[in-house]
Amino acid sequence: MIDLNDITEEVLLKTRLCDLPIAIEGTWLKECVDDLYRELNAKGLSFHPECYLADEWLTPEGETVIGIPFYLAHPALIKLEHKMMLEAEGEGKAWCMQLLRHEAGHSFSYAYDLHKRRDWKNVFGSSKETFEGTYKFKPYSKSYVRHLDGFYAQYHPDEDFVETFAVWLTPNSNWHQTYQGWKALKKLQFVDGIMNEIKGTSPLKKKGRKLWDQKKLTITLEKYYRRKKALEQEEFPDFHDLQLNKIFKSLTQEEWLAFNKERRKNKNLITAESLIRKYSKNLLNNVDRCTGERKYMISDLLKNISLRTKQLNMIVTQDQTNALMQLSVYVTSLVMNYVHTGWFRGKLKRT
Repeated sequence: MIDLNDITEEVLLKTRLCDLPIAIEGTWLKECVDDLYRELNAKGLSFHPECYLADEWLTPEGETVIGIPFYLAHPALIKLEHKMMLEAEGEGKAWCMQLLRHEAGHSFSYAYDLHKRRDWKNVFGSSKETFEGTYKFKPYSKSYVRHLDGFYAQYHPDEDFVETFAVWLTPNSNWHQTYQGWKALKKLQFVDGIMNEIKGTSPLKKKGRKLWDQKKLTITLEKYYRRKKALEQEEFPDFHDLQLNKIFKSLTQEEWLAFNKERRKNKNLITAESLIRKYSKNLLNNVDRCTGERKYMISDLLKNISLRTKQLNMIVTQDQTNALMQLSVYVTSLVMNYVHTGWFRGKLKRT
């Protein structure tokens, strides 16, 4: 029997997901699920979506059950998720409840076929729209509620509905006043009306399939994280390292201290971070002219690259004009990838 309280990381990574001795019962997740059900009861909704441990947060299309990431079921797994992915999505009660309300919206939509109603389509659009790998949002739009980070309501009509549902369900959200004057208020009022219609009624579909159930996944944690990292590689700090090392030079800490000492005497010596900061406006305008992409997105990308050069103790060893040209080409290529595929890295490569 595996003891997650006394296991090495090496052994844990070689363990299959299905062999992990975990469950929702007896953990803080059970308290969150119970709170979700209490919130639904408070709204007069008798349908309680079943929750289970899966490989990620999900409510598969057409299903009425909610998958909660397995790693949230034990501190050792949360710790490993942090190490491998830099964060554990849904960690902590507040974040977990946000995601449970969101997934509950999907579950209600499928349980009652809400997305098939004509009035639903008139408000949110067609549920049959294609899901893209990513989306371009309008950060100042008042046509959508704001619940999960990343303006997720703008991703797809289904997500627009479930994010609206989540805001409506959240206790003390005060949505009537918070969204006063927003177009999103009409969506909240629609959800309020449609939920009042189904109060006390049984769902058309009560049970769903537990897809990607942790208990049935034979993949090891090591392979699981290798695949997960491949899908989310551009979220990691080292995403830019390969190209940045072709443009700048990275110094050891000892070399870095010596460089800074010498820089006080020689003003021609410059760090990569200083170069990017000095010419950031020119870089921003050049990339914007070439790609037509939004400036704030390009600006954020440049800030991330600048931060990474600082973390790597990078300096400029070639002619500054050449370094800027190479950097401009790199950033432009990233943005063009984003324009055409929605990802800085271009097409996804699965391992």
